[in-house]
Amino acid sequence: MKNIQRIYLLLIALLSVLWLLADTVLSEPYNFFALRTSVMNYTGIIGIGVMSIGMLLAIRPAIAENLLGGLDKSYRLHKWLGITALVISVIHWLWAKGPKWMVGWGWLTRPARKPAAEQTVPLFQFFQSQRHFAEEIGEWAFYAMVLLIALALIKRFPYRYFFKTHRLLAIAYLVLVFHSTVLMKYTYWDHLIAPLMAVLMAGGTIAALMSLFRKVGAQRQAVGAIEEIQYHTDNRVLKVVIHLKDRWSGHAAGQFAFLTFNTSEGPHPFTISSAWNDDGRLTFLIKGIGDYTASLPATLKTGDLVKVEGPYGRFAFDDNKSRQIWIAGGIGITPFIARMQSLAEQADAREIDLFYSTAAPDEGFIAKVQASADKAGVRLHVLRSDADGRLSADRVCAAVPAWSSASIWFCGPKNFGKALRQDMLAKGLSGNDFHQELFDMR
Repeated sequence: MKNIQRIYLLLIALLSVLWLLADTVLSEPYNFFALRTSVMNYTGIIGIGVMSIGMLLAIRPAIAENLLGGLDKSYRLHKWLGITALVISVIHWLWAKGPKWMVGWGWLTRPARKPAAEQTVPLFQFFQSQRHFAEEIGEWAFYAMVLLIALALIKRFPYRYFFKTHRLLAIAYLVLVFHSTVLMKYTYWDHLIAPLMAVLMAGGTIAALMSLFRKVGAQRQAVGAIEEIQYHTDNRVLKVVIHLKDRWSGHAAGQFAFLTFNTSEGPHPFTISSAWNDDGRLTFLIKGIGDYTASLPATLKTGDLVKVEGPYGRFAFDDNKSRQIWIAGGIGITPFIARMQSLAEQADAREIDLFYSTAAPDEGFIAKVQASADKAGVRLHVLRSDADGRLSADRVCAAVPAWSSASIWFCGPKNFGKALRQDMLAKGLSGNDFHQELFDMR
């Protein structure tokens, strides 16, 4: 999490400093309308800058996953950048519209318009001729962007509609690239800020076109057929085994993939709950949480084709600790099942305790988890939350007296993990030793 915060703050700071070095706001006497122009240029640079990085993250580049520590972290940064773009764009719009309103109300006097400096470079002559059009079309793109980002942030807005509407942001972004390119202050090209913005917008433009033409993750996709379906009614978990028809590079325990069962619904991320045995088979355990996942037991059947994209994620159990504590909440058990299958084939020297907290125990399912744990040499602690209460840091420490020498790997409900992390850190655990998936499409 700290890595995401550092990168986010570094990006904002870098754009701010480079803008300040290029602008004249600090070297000229105070004038409200001159200040307005500078603030609009600044908010425009920050807005299109964070949108460009956000657009690049949306295509799931491997370099970002390596830098941030997993795709879940990339999507968290993508969300922060989207919120920042929304806030900054509203501020930009208010600085553009507010003074005009105040002039109309008689609160301000509009200064005499200075004639624009004549440009000799043909490209900038073209930009100068397009300023009015760029302002008009940029305003409409701003309204579209505000609506689309707001819909993305509303969790109640159905995912199947979000999947379709969110792609429209690429169109709004392309219009705003035109708006920003035309209206960028000419003198900025004598400084580093303009070339940097050109690179960011060029990369964002490529990413936007990939999104519009559905090329995101195209190099990491494979087609498979459903080979087996098993539904555990007690805990509403659907087991789906997919036999891939295309080449798969393999995956590590703890990674996930995007599955497209229905093209109109779009891809959904699910953790892979099987180790890779180079046999073309992947197993997924899917919890019926929302409307879509709850409908899968009735809609899926063996033989159905599935598009699989991945693998993604860095929840890989790789550290230098001789002891690990795994904590699974509900369907968060899936990466641990995959890891236990790997350990059954190739054991390591770690001592491992797995705490599985479930509100809807299925005895048959728990028996299979126990069998996997026995084969992997993992001590399993099952807590039925209705009878045993919620798992706490105190209970974990009591069950594993040597907890201070262990790393903790958590997968489950976000608030559950947040509370456990805070309590374990309060007991002295290093933040670097608490690993948690942050993946959230929205």
